Amino acid sequence: MTADSDRAVLDAAWGHISQTRDATVSLGSFTRQRIERTIALVAGIGSAALGAQAFFASLGSSEELPGWHFSLTLLAFGPLAAMVLAGLIGRGVRVAAGIFAVSFVVCLALWPVVTAGSVPEPGSQPWIYFLVNISTLAAVLAFGLPLQLVWTIGAPLLYGLVRLIQGGFVVDLQVPLILDVSFALLLGGVLLALGWVFRSVAANVDATRAQAVDSYAAAAAAAAAEQERFAVAAFMHDSVLAALISAERATSSRERMLAVAMAREALTRLANAEQDAGEGSDAPQPVGAVADDIEREARELGVAITVRRAFPDDAPAIPGRVARALALASTQAVANSIQHAGGMGLAVSVTASTVGGADAVPGEGGAGEASVRITVSDTGPGFDLQTVPEDRLGIRGSIVARLAAIGGTAVIDTGARGTAVTLEWKHSLR
Repeated sequence: MTADSDRAVLDAAWGHISQTRDATVSLGSFTRQRIERTIALVAGIGSAALGAQAFFASLGSSEELPGWHFSLTLLAFGPLAAMVLAGLIGRGVRVAAGIFAVSFVVCLALWPVVTAGSVPEPGSQPWIYFLVNISTLAAVLAFGLPLQLVWTIGAPLLYGLVRLIQGGFVVDLQVPLILDVSFALLLGGVLLALGWVFRSVAANVDATRAQAVDSYAAAAAAAAAEQERFAVAAFMHDSVLAALISAERATSSRERMLAVAMAREALTRLANAEQDAGEGSDAPQPVGAVADDIEREARELGVAITVRRAFPDDAPAIPGRVARALALASTQAVANSIQHAGGMGLAVSVTASTVGGADAVPGEGGAGEASVRITVSDTGPGFDLQTVPEDRLGIRGSIVARLAAIGGTAVIDTGARGTAVTLEWKHSLR
């Protein structure tokens, strides 16, 4: 399996999952993101309702000292409004909730100071009491589990302490205050537990989902590898072994020619396996079509080159499979030059020549010979051909084997001054 095939398998696996904007946030957060968004939205709506109740209660409050009421309500309800807005729109929820949770603790700490001299009525709740559990909810949105526990337990207890300080620790105030604190602790514990449960379930769903995708990808990769093995086995049996058996059993000139043709076809299919290209039509093609193909393929590789053409307009056409093999081998040489030499001094030339064709006398066996030669050269640092690993088929398979399949030759001349790849194919004119 190649890297491209592995990537294709993973793409196929993810293709079975919704690809909306929210669904592609990040690996392993598919459900968690939705749970967080739902919690923030519900928290925003609930906080707006309780906050409105506390705000209207604060309008008639007379416990604060003159000049402190506006500052304290601004410190409490300003961050609360920002938290509600953030929860409704789903942006900046953690920051806004964290600011409110801290600002509420500051308000509680200031409460004995701003209410100095006032005596609370037993069984009554000041407006700040309605914000106690909102601060617990804010901690659930903003902090990790340890700080959530601190706020869930600490905020109600701090409220009870400051009310006792305000009332001078009178006995009549203690029993109703214990009930208020107990109710805040219970409600805060429920909010904390719900947040923890929902997030844990979402995390488990994400983990299970990721495992399912991995299992699917592994199964698909195994199936693809098995199919590839069958395809290679079928190719080896149908083409390579058949050609070898035919060559071994050939006894006549015709049978030997057939074995050579079968071997060439097998080499061509092997050389074209990477591009998944078959032989296609064998209709004659002009030599200029090969140069055009090289220029087009080079542009697709990101290099604009002009192939130097040295052949007459009436140059003999060449078979289609030969033209494709020459163009593909030349393109591989261009790709090698771009990859390993940076395309330094890259030049491509296509020449065609005919020897003896015009002077041949029909009926006297004087057939001429035509040849096509393509040279791909660069001025890069060159390389040592003997050190190229055996599993690198860019030269051996895509160039040398491809030319061998059509009866051509490939010569690679490389050194410190650059590399030149010469491809040549000859055929007789009859």
